[in-house]
Amino acid sequence: MLRDQHPDLADHAVRLGARGWDNQLWRLGDELAVRLPWATESADVLLRKEHEWLPALARHLPLPVPVPQRLGEPSGRFPRPWIVTTWVPGTPADRAPVTRAAEAADALAAFLTALHRPAPEGAPIGRDRGGPLTDHVEGFARMLASATEAGLVPDPDAVRAVWEDATAAPDWAGPAVWLHADLHPANVLTADGTFGGVIDFGDLCAGDPACDLAAAWNLLPQGAVDRFHDAYQPSPDAAMLRRARGWAVLKALVCILIGEAGVHGRPGGKPTWGPPAHTALRRLIEAAGR
Repeated sequence: MLRDQHPDLADHAVRLGARGWDNQLWRLGDELAVRLPWATESADVLLRKEHEWLPALARHLPLPVPVPQRLGEPSGRFPRPWIVTTWVPGTPADRAPVTRAAEAADALAAFLTALHRPAPEGAPIGRDRGGPLTDHVEGFARMLASATEAGLVPDPDAVRAVWEDATAAPDWAGPAVWLHADLHPANVLTADGTFGGVIDFGDLCAGDPACDLAAAWNLLPQGAVDRFHDAYQPSPDAAMLRRARGWAVLKALVCILIGEAGVHGRPGGKPTWGPPAHTALRRLIEAAGR
């Protein structure tokens, strides 16, 4: 495929890097990577979106991200689009959580402060991300019921209370800002105990920044959330923090169910996704009780 479309890259060594949710990731030499859609129909559109929008955004971001370099078109060898990006070193946070809480909180706040600039007209709309939380009432109820029936949520009433408080908060009234929209531990890389990069911008879209602020609960260690909120600019108001907790509950439930599927070897399961999601949900409940 490289010889056919990007022959100047064809002499680089190729080796499998990872099998992600939407794409396979192949190392291409030491500095590049190739992402090939493999598991979802939507991956084609997501890769083209990254190729169009991410290079300009990446210049302003303080953490390394996989910057698209080349686009591969469907061909007889491979019937779907694919991209070549820069390689971002590090270990996914679901396998190597951050340990330097203060540094991680500051790094995440700086990254989101830089990313959350008003998006231009024509920016992509999220796949059910970044809009009103009330759009997810039915999905929340289904996931909570599934997790409760499986014995994965010991106090569903406490989870429901966090969610109901979040959905009662005023909606975002500011401009739609750029969002990563999928900040969970498998999409953030760590190195030396703190964050070293952010990957998988397939859900890049414009919307409510609270969607991304949920990452403080899902990514940071105990005691670092307040520091993150203090460092993020502009300072989030109470309504935004309430909505962020709602998005964090949604993400935690999704990852708990995916993690449980992985424990039992079911398709699409990721066993490493469960433990950090359980931790996030427990912390969200504890914070609501204070």
